Amino acid sequence: MDTPNQGRPSLSRDNARGVGATQAATAEFLTFRLGAEEYGIDILRVQEIRSYEVPTRIANAPSFIKGVVNLRGVIVPVVDLRIKLNCDKVEYNDFTVVIVLNVHGRVVGAVVDSVSDVLELSQDLIKPAPEMHTTVDTTVDTSFITGIASVGERMLILMDIEALMSSADMGLMDSALRLQ
Repeated sequence: MDTPNQGRPSLSRDNARGVGATQAATAEFLTFRLGAEEYGIDILRVQEIRSYEVPTRIANAPSFIKGVVNLRGVIVPVVDLRIKLNCDKVEYNDFTVVIVLNVHGRVVGAVVDSVSDVLELSQDLIKPAPEMHTTVDTTVDTSFITGIASVGERMLILMDIEALMSSADMGLMDSALRLQ
C-alpha cells in the first residue's frame, strides 16, 4: 500500500530547524568592482542596476557627487564610489554601472566600475575588518567596512552601504535619519 509521502523526502522538525538555522547564518551580497578591489553590499539595499548615464551636475557639490538623474519621476543623487573611496583611476566605459540603492527610504545611485554577481555568504566566511593606523595619531576609517570575506581566490570587502551613504560628509540624508 502507498503511503502519502512515498518517494518524497520527509522533513522532520530537527531538519526544519537546521534549514532555518542555515538560512539565518547566511546573507546575500551584490558584488562589484572599484578598481582592482571587489566589494560586496547587502542585496536587500539594491533596488536596481542601470547603465551609466551622465547625470545633471549640481553646482558646488563635492567631486564624488556626480549630480542627479531622473529615474521614473524620482530625482536621484548619484555618488561615484570610486572617487569617494579614493580609487587610483576613474574611467567611464561600457562596464560602468549605477547601482540604485534604497537607503533609509531614500533612493541614491552609486557609480561602480562593474557588477560581478550575487553571492550567498555564511557568517563563518566573514572576518572582521582590521583596524589600520597610518601614523601615530591617524587611523584609517574602516567604519563602513563590515567585514572581509575570502571566496576561493577572491577577497571581498563587505560594506555597510547605508552607513556610508548616510555619513555626514555625504550630505545626502537628514541628520535625524543618520541617528536612526
